[in-house]
Amino acid sequence: MAKAANKFKRAAGILLPISSLPSNYGIGTLGAAAYNFIDFLKASGQSYWQILPVGATSYGDSPYQSFSAFAGNPYYIDLDMLKEEGLISQKDINSYKWGSDPHKVDYPTMFYNRFKLLKTAFEAWDRNDEAYALFCDENADWLDDYSMYMAIKFHNGQRSWLEWDDDIRTRQPEALEKYRGLLKEDILFWSFLQYKFFAQWEKLREYAHANSVEIIGDIPIYVAMDSADTWANGRQFMLDEDMRPLKVAGVPPDCFSADGQLWGNPLYRWDVMEADGFGWWKRRISFSSKIYDVIRIDHFIGITRYYSIDAGSETAKVGEWLDGPGMKLIAAIDEARGRTKIIAEDLGLVVPAVRAVQKKAGYPGMKVLQFAFGDDATNHFLPHNHTENFIVYTGTHDNDTTAGYIQTMRRRELAFTKSYLGVKRRRDITAALVRAAYMSVAHTAIIPIQDILELGSQARINTPSTVGGNWEWRLDGAVLTEKLSKQLLALAQTYGRVQKSE
Repeated sequence: MAKAANKFKRAAGILLPISSLPSNYGIGTLGAAAYNFIDFLKASGQSYWQILPVGATSYGDSPYQSFSAFAGNPYYIDLDMLKEEGLISQKDINSYKWGSDPHKVDYPTMFYNRFKLLKTAFEAWDRNDEAYALFCDENADWLDDYSMYMAIKFHNGQRSWLEWDDDIRTRQPEALEKYRGLLKEDILFWSFLQYKFFAQWEKLREYAHANSVEIIGDIPIYVAMDSADTWANGRQFMLDEDMRPLKVAGVPPDCFSADGQLWGNPLYRWDVMEADGFGWWKRRISFSSKIYDVIRIDHFIGITRYYSIDAGSETAKVGEWLDGPGMKLIAAIDEARGRTKIIAEDLGLVVPAVRAVQKKAGYPGMKVLQFAFGDDATNHFLPHNHTENFIVYTGTHDNDTTAGYIQTMRRRELAFTKSYLGVKRRRDITAALVRAAYMSVAHTAIIPIQDILELGSQARINTPSTVGGNWEWRLDGAVLTEKLSKQLLALAQTYGRVQKSE
């Protein structure tokens, strides 16, 4: 079978997590604000909306540590839409608190209150829903395990599956049958939530397509240890015979962390995966291709080589680099992705082995402008050194906002940045960097909404290797003005990032 094309048009887009959308109920959802943002994108000449992973978050609130590589986050189910269906009332909604700061997600409040309200909707739902039965049939290869996992997890006081009783932790058939009966209603509840999430998601995506906006989804290369994926597919991961972790993922010390980043995700047994034709990966990519138009594979370097850390280590300082599956996995991904395009999240790192695989695959990498000004004119992140098959960003969700980053620049770096961009004032750098991204020959420019709005460090999404205070920032919808839209449209038109048909 011929490999599907991975060609991108010259275009622009905005990075904004769904959680960061404005709403009256504590966190962004798939409701009105999402539709309004698509309207803003269209009016601004934008072709892409890049989001972060949409999975349910666990300890630390990171979307990169989800309970499932397939399931959607129940927090994103829009309450007003449930109200329109008659499943809940405004009185039901108003009976709960959703946080005191409209600019931050209060995750503890979400956890304690959202599921109670969603349970009210579940109890009012007609279980003879034919569309629900079809949804379950189409998603049986992941939905059954996920719903059982979540039901057992809540039954066990939110504890990870590693702390469950041995019989269910190791998925003994008798234990599985026991819990299917014991938690039948709870399992149905978790399946209902996925049904509602993806029903709302599909409507939103159809609206995006009707307005010539494509959605760039983000999938972490690894799954979480505390996940249905690991529990249900133990042989695919670096676990011992007793289902205990042997090796975990992370990266060594770098510019983000002196101790490295100890992610703790289970590493894949690539030999086992290869032996069954990378079946799990094909299912994952095929599913992602049905819900996204472009898939960004986070930590793409792990396909070529990966950092292995002994389970139980306190930091990522000690580990070893091992070879990944490389083009063998790429072939499986290409077979499963259909017409959906792929972006390789490589942060622009020039690692010969990774770049060789990426080039052969035809997947565009990244150019991050915040990394461009620490050296001299030879820095490959600088716009004049870009080539076409890349995605250019001012920064990513792991960077400070550009306005915040500028405040930390050393004198020499600041002077070079001003000289390169042709500006005299520090406060003009953010706008100049956005323009430089649009000017780049890279076919796609994606700008975090914080940099378009020139927001400072208070709007930062994530600080790697820290727990608490991350993934909380939310957008004030009032700032998405017609004036801003016209400015973005003019920028996109000036640098050829709007298609003539638009």
